[in-house]
Amino acid sequence: MNTAPHTPVMLKEVITALSPKAGGIYVDATFGAGGYSRAILNAADCTVYGFDRDPTAIERAKDIVSEFAGRLFLINRPFAEMREALEERGVEVVDGVVFDLGVSSMQLDEGERGFSFRHDGPLSMRMDGAKPDAGDVVARADARDLSAIFRSYGEEKRAGAIARAIVRERDVAPIETTAQLAAIVEKAAPVYGHQRIHPATRVFQALRIFVNDELGQLITGLYAAERLLRPAGRLVVVAFHSLEDRIVKRFIAARSDAKRGGSRHLPPTDEAAASFELLYKNSVAASSEEAEMNPRARSAKLRAALRTDAPPAPDGDELLGAPREIKLSFMHGGHK
Repeated sequence: MNTAPHTPVMLKEVITALSPKAGGIYVDATFGAGGYSRAILNAADCTVYGFDRDPTAIERAKDIVSEFAGRLFLINRPFAEMREALEERGVEVVDGVVFDLGVSSMQLDEGERGFSFRHDGPLSMRMDGAKPDAGDVVARADARDLSAIFRSYGEEKRAGAIARAIVRERDVAPIETTAQLAAIVEKAAPVYGHQRIHPATRVFQALRIFVNDELGQLITGLYAAERLLRPAGRLVVVAFHSLEDRIVKRFIAARSDAKRGGSRHLPPTDEAAASFELLYKNSVAASSEEAEMNPRARSAKLRAALRTDAPPAPDGDELLGAPREIKLSFMHGGHK
C-alpha cells in the first residue's frame, strides 16, 4: 500500500472549494510541504502567502518558491498572526484562506522532532522547535495537570492512571524519549479486545496540541481569516479529529446562522448579519479511493464557507467548544 506521506489530503476537494481565480490572493495557513500552495498556483494565475511556524518547512521550500517566483511568499509565523503579518506586507484583504490542521506527515516521520512513538527520539513536539516542550511538561507537570491535559486534548478515558504512572516512573528515572513515554502509557493502559490504535496515540496527540496551543491558534486563525476575506472570499478547513472539527463547525455555524435572528453560539445582537454562507451543508469526507491509498485521509473532514459583505461578528472563544485552557506556571501562564 502506498501511504503517500507527503500527499495533501483531499487536494481535489480543497481546490474545488477554494476555486482559485486569476489575480486572486490566497493564504495557505499551513504550508507544510507546499502541496496546497502548488495546486492553488497551478489552478490560476494568482498569488499565495504560505504560513508555517516550523522553520524547517520554510527552509525546505526554496525550490517551490523559485518555481513560482513573484507569486509565492512564505512567512515563518503561526497562522494565528496572519492578519498582522499580511498587513505588514500591505495586504489587507484576500480571496481565500485554507487550513490543513494538525501535525504534518513530515514532522511525524522525523524521529528527532519527537512527535510520534513510531520513531524513537527526544520528547519535543514543538512545531517551532522552541521551549518549553513536551519533555518539559512530562518532567514537571503534576499528575492532576497531566491527567487534565490527556483528558481535555486527547479525550483519553484512562488519563488519571496514565498520569500517575508517568509521575511514578519519572521519580525513578527521567522520561526523555518518545519510546520511553509510549512504553509507560502502554503498561498503564494496555490494549483490550480489538482496539485499533496504540494506547499512546491520544497521549501524544494531547501533548502536541497542548505545547503548540493548537486549539487557541485555530480559534485566533479563524477570526483572522474572517477579517481578511473580502466579500465572496472562501474559507476552507480540513480537520482530522473531533476537537478541531467541533471548533470549525461551531465557528462556521455561528457566522452563517446569525442573519436568522441570532445563533446559540454567539451573544444576541439587534443587528445580526451572517458573515459567511455555507458552501456545503455538512462536512465533506475523502473519497474511498483516497482513504484506501492514504490512511491519514480516513478521518479528514472538510468544511467550507463563502464570506458575505457583512462585518465580522464579535469574538466568542468560549462559545466554540474548545476545552478549558490548562495553565502551567513554567509555561509562562499557559502556552507559548
